[in-house]
Amino acid sequence: MELRQLRQVLVLSETLNFHRAAERLHMAQPPLSTSIKKLEEELGVLLFERLSTGLQVTPAGEAVLQNAKRALFYADEIRRAAREGMAGEQGLLRIGFVGSATYSLMPQIVRGFHRQYPRVDLVIEESTTTELLRRIEDHSLDIALVRHPVLSPTTALLTVLQLDHLVLAVSADSALAQRGKVAIADLAAEPFIAYSRTLVPAMHVLTMQVFQDAGVRPRIAQEAVQVQTILGLVESGLGVALVPAVVQRYASNGVRLLPLTDMPSKYTVGIAMATLADALTPAARNFIAVAHAAVQPMAQSS
Repeated sequence: MELRQLRQVLVLSETLNFHRAAERLHMAQPPLSTSIKKLEEELGVLLFERLSTGLQVTPAGEAVLQNAKRALFYADEIRRAAREGMAGEQGLLRIGFVGSATYSLMPQIVRGFHRQYPRVDLVIEESTTTELLRRIEDHSLDIALVRHPVLSPTTALLTVLQLDHLVLAVSADSALAQRGKVAIADLAAEPFIAYSRTLVPAMHVLTMQVFQDAGVRPRIAQEAVQVQTILGLVESGLGVALVPAVVQRYASNGVRLLPLTDMPSKYTVGIAMATLADALTPAARNFIAVAHAAVQPMAQSS
């Protein structure tokens, strides 16, 4: 049984005439008659009764027609899915992200991608930069938005999408909150909430280097992984922290973000996109294009 035979049965049931059906199928009548007869022999039933007044679909033919229509529909769906999959318009895309990417970058990119490619199913997972890079390398993720800079060696291609600078987060009811700006040297006596040295090693090293350059040894009171957790600890009065300035629009009223007067300009943070260049699916390539288009207006407005 072939799809062409099912299509022939469908057209013949609509015309109930071999000659007209052959014309619609752009074929000669004898091959059509032979094809239908072979299908009937294969199925062991008559699909059409040959009457003097023309053809009539048999009960068995009616049952076959119902399923033939379904089979032809799904065959067309498979063809369309193959075309859309080749163009990256359908399929599955696995994306990982760090928590700080959700402040502005991640929602904007995902919204734009979903609007352009609604038939692509997204699997989105949050984790740390170290874990996300490992999963990119073992092909269990297609794309990851990770913290920049990345200090550990990786085979992933890293493309910086967004750059930011560090600011000081303090509790709204602390003495520091009354000041317009703060020097790093003023933080020597303050309890400091640091990024986890094991789970967020790059951010831990970066913030420690900021203190070292200022000749300050921070008094680490707590360690945390996610920026939102760090802000919660700051609001609780457990210490101060260095966080990306982008969190300003999402910080609660219980936290004040202050500029640092002696922060070297070389210390920038941000979000980078991690991929494996030789393992990109069409959907992943489309996501990358949407991501670049999304960050251009942000770069121009900054």
